[in-house]
Amino acid sequence: MHHRARNAQDHLMMPPTPEWEERLAALWKKLDTLDEIGFVEQMRGLVGELPPKHPVALFELGGAHDSVGLPKEAVSLYQAALDAGLSGSRRRQARIQMASSLRNLGEAQRAADILLAEHAAPGDELDQAVSAFLALALVDLGREREAVALSLQALATYLPRYNVSLARYADALLDARSS
Repeated sequence: MHHRARNAQDHLMMPPTPEWEERLAALWKKLDTLDEIGFVEQMRGLVGELPPKHPVALFELGGAHDSVGLPKEAVSLYQAALDAGLSGSRRRQARIQMASSLRNLGEAQRAADILLAEHAAPGDELDQAVSAFLALALVDLGREREAVALSLQALATYLPRYNVSLARYADALLDARSS
């Protein structure tokens, strides 16, 4: 029995097929051409092809709810996806998106806590997104100076010139705060 349960869990964690991912990408491209209910229903149908409670299915359905202005439902689905073992880039995306939704629901401190943990985590291509959403949460918490510094630090990585100077100014904003 235990062996069978483990195999069922392994099936749950199997990643979606490349063909499924292509259909998912195509559906996301249609977001602006479908009404909100139609988009969520099409997403529900697509994720329904995955095993029940599959972390990717929960994450993508959360994103669909988020994209049509239903942040409360999205937060529940993101949390369920994380609890189900969502991994890789989607795990970090879920944390960013959940924090953004929490902020929109008036839970800026909870959002900041999630994003501060992500900011301290090993970096990847989503680092600037983490910084941007963290800056928004910090503004909501009345920590505008930190938000501007964080934004400038993120921006500095994209400048063809002056990036070192801008990063130093951003650090000086934080240093002045602690004086």
